Amino acid sequence: MNKDIKKRSNVLTHSDAEGGACMVDVGDKKQTKRYARAVGSVMLSSKGVAVLTERRVEKGNVLATAQLAGIMAAKKTSELIPLCHPLPLSEVALSLQLNEAQARVEIESRCRTNGKTGVEMEALTAVSVAALTIYDMIKAVDRGMRLTDIRLVEKSGGASGTWRQD
Repeated sequence: MNKDIKKRSNVLTHSDAEGGACMVDVGDKKQTKRYARAVGSVMLSSKGVAVLTERRVEKGNVLATAQLAGIMAAKKTSELIPLCHPLPLSEVALSLQLNEAQARVEIESRCRTNGKTGVEMEALTAVSVAALTIYDMIKAVDRGMRLTDIRLVEKSGGASGTWRQD
């Protein structure tokens, strides 16, 4: 049924003609270098900023733990997101920066593979799980945290080429 779907940007590729779920067949696609970059933030209260700045979290180093969690999550994306292809990732880089002036942790992920489908979901999953890990580790002092602005900002590779957020 998936063969009936026209390859256009305004057509949903993960549903068949009857609206049922289907995994996209990438068997005939060319293997190319793929790259994706995603970002997001965790907005904090002054208490949240203080515990991160002063490293007073009993659970350990929050940013290092969130970084590791995000990298691990990117590697497990196909197990978390239905219909997502498993990919051999060649790189998952995740940076987390506490911006005290704006009371937030800024998160950026970069993923690479040489494959038949893109790594956008892996990059977004890395940011999302890193943000969730921060929330989990400091929720005792800052339940009002907001995970915000998680989005893809750049991707390249494949037939659609390069895209950057305007």
